[in-house]
Amino acid sequence: MTKKWVIPDIHGCALTLKYLIESQIKPNKNDEIYFVGDYIDRGPDSKGVMDYIMAMEENDYNITCLMGNHEDYCIRAWEEDTNRKGFLGIRPKGRIQKEWEKFGGVQTLESFETDRPRDIPEKYINWMKKLKYYVELDDYIIVHAGLNFGNDDPFEDKRAMIWARDYKIIPEKIGNKKIIHGHVPVNHEFINLAINSNDYKFIDIDNGVYIQQRPGYGNLFALELNEMKYTTQSLMDEVDYKGV
Repeated sequence: MTKKWVIPDIHGCALTLKYLIESQIKPNKNDEIYFVGDYIDRGPDSKGVMDYIMAMEENDYNITCLMGNHEDYCIRAWEEDTNRKGFLGIRPKGRIQKEWEKFGGVQTLESFETDRPRDIPEKYINWMKKLKYYVELDDYIIVHAGLNFGNDDPFEDKRAMIWARDYKIIPEKIGNKKIIHGHVPVNHEFINLAINSNDYKFIDIDNGVYIQQRPGYGNLFALELNEMKYTTQSLMDEVDYKGV
């Protein structure tokens, strides 16, 4: 049977992703893999995460990649820095770059061995620009953050899809489907409860892979939709991880 895997926020933890895919999931090319966004920032190797996923795409794995708010930040910082005019040979950091760096952009720039967004090769920016905002399956809506149920059509608000945090789900507006998302880290116990309960209208599968000091966090999850079972990979396998 074809399996359908959903993998949330990776945040620059390339080795953790590699171990999760190759040691736990072991997908074939008929399986479907849905990445929920936030491939970059905070962790040690954002470039490596994108390289790994791009290589899977080039090798014809059945992958769908969604946009996260961290990709949105990176794109906007790159555009700001690329278009920004200098004065007397000096080009100070822009407002968006300064904001982005507070939320892990520094680590992403380090993975590209630069301190300026404009030095990120354009192929990575173009890859991020092409990311989808959501996927609709028979029983689920997969999205990075959430939907704006204040709209008559919740699918019109792309910003909410990558930034929403607190929202009340109105099931009738999405065909009574369950939302699967990341964006907000929650502990292992809560994820397990949401997956195994019919009462929840959503499943948040972001366990904060980069969070080391808090019990119940620090794993990269992969949820298989046909059997509603999950596997995890601990950040502790990120052998060169130096913290954030």
